[in-house]
Formats: sequence, C-alpha cells, structure tokens
Amino acid sequence: MATNDDSSITALPAPASSTRKPGRRLRGAVANKLGIAILSGEYRPGDVLTGEVAAAEALDVSRGAYREAVQVLAAKGLVESRPKTGTHVLPRERWNLLDPDVLAWAFAGEPDPRLIRSLFELRLVIEPAAAALAAERRTRADLTRMGEALKGMRRHTLATAEGRAADRDFHDALLHATGNDAMVVLGASIGAAVAWTTQFKQRTRALPRDPIPDHARVYDAIAARDAAAATAAMQVLVDLALSDTRSAMPAETPV
Repeated sequence: MATNDDSSITALPAPASSTRKPGRRLRGAVANKLGIAILSGEYRPGDVLTGEVAAAEALDVSRGAYREAVQVLAAKGLVESRPKTGTHVLPRERWNLLDPDVLAWAFAGEPDPRLIRSLFELRLVIEPAAAALAAERRTRADLTRMGEALKGMRRHTLATAEGRAADRDFHDALLHATGNDAMVVLGASIGAAVAWTTQFKQRTRALPRDPIPDHARVYDAIAARDAAAATAAMQVLVDLALSDTRSAMPAETPV
C-alpha cells in the first residue's frame, strides 16, 4: 500500500537532449507511470498520492506537468483531488475500465483476473448481439472494411502488432455495421480489450490455436445476412478467446 512519502517514486527517464520532455509527452509519461501504479495495486483505493511538490521533484518534472497528469487520471475516474486532504485513489467502481489508456495500464503488468473476466463478460453480452445487427444492417462498405481487416489478420498473423491492429479493426468495423450509435461508441473500448488480451495470451508462448477462422465464420454469416449464424459464430469466437486467455493465466488464478 502506498504512503505519503516519495520513496517509491523514481524519476522518469530523461531524453538525450534535455531533462524535460515537451508538455504533452511529459504529462502523458507521468500519467502513464501513476496509472500503472494504481492499476497494479501499488496505490489502492483510499490511498493518498504523494504530495505535488515532492512527487514533481522525485519525477523530475514541473509541478504543472504533474498537476496536468493528475487531471488526466481524474478524468478517467481513478483519482480525486480535495483541498487540504490531497489526491485520493477512488474506489474501483469509479474507474473507467473501458478507457483504452486504463486498459493499457492494467495490462502493463499482471492484469487483475477480475478485470479479464469482466471484459469477456461484456464482450459476450455485446458482440453476439452486435453481430446479429450487423448481419441485418451491414452495407457493402461495412463488408469491405471487415474483409480488409480479415485479410490483414491473415497476412500478418496475430503474433504481430500489425495483425492485432487488423483484429481490432475487424471488431470495430463490425460494431459500425450495426448502425447503432451506442454500440459504435464502444468500438475503441472493445478493440482495446481485444488487442490487449490477444497480446497477453502470447506473452510467454505462441497462441495455442489460430483464431482467424473463427473471425472468418463471423464475417461469412454477416455477409450472408444470417443473423442467427452470426450470433452463434461470435459467441463461439469470444468463448474460445476466453478459454485461450485462461490457459495463459497462472494455474492458481481463477478467471
């Protein structure tokens, strides 16, 4: 559990040409460091972050840059600053766990099994229904975008960053094909969840199986305007992805 001293805070690496980074990069680096500390449990809900002056000195950044980084965390529901009492880590239920940055911080270390389970449960609720809507409403442009993403996955494989980006594009294109504005908004979050869990599954070994045929079956059902088949294919895709993720977790870790 974190304390109010600055003993656990280390300075950010300085760029070769200067001890200061440009404002936006610097703010992002500080927010990234603090976000990872919170998502990893180094800081827990209710903890008070190190004071602004001490933290800025320890990180070798200006107080303004540190303050802006804290504002980034506050906008994502991770912390709240109060006069005289400092900056507190908020309860987990306040965190915007679907924010792509927050997901990146969660997967920077050993992700919380509870988070992984939550992400897959969300996908199982959203994506099969989205696949059915996409089958009913997709346009030729939607099919083209999904098809190009599928080609990218096949060309690069999911072992590469390019392949995972294509995977993310596939799921995003599917959500766009629903024509449902609320689902479209979830595109970045679902895509980030897909990308990070796929990368996580390969951290110590190759993927246990090729999931690209699962995506092809979803695509084929949507192309055929078969809503029932699209629903079933997406259900299988997410179920198998969860099974693969479980196999990548330590044996004693339930997901």
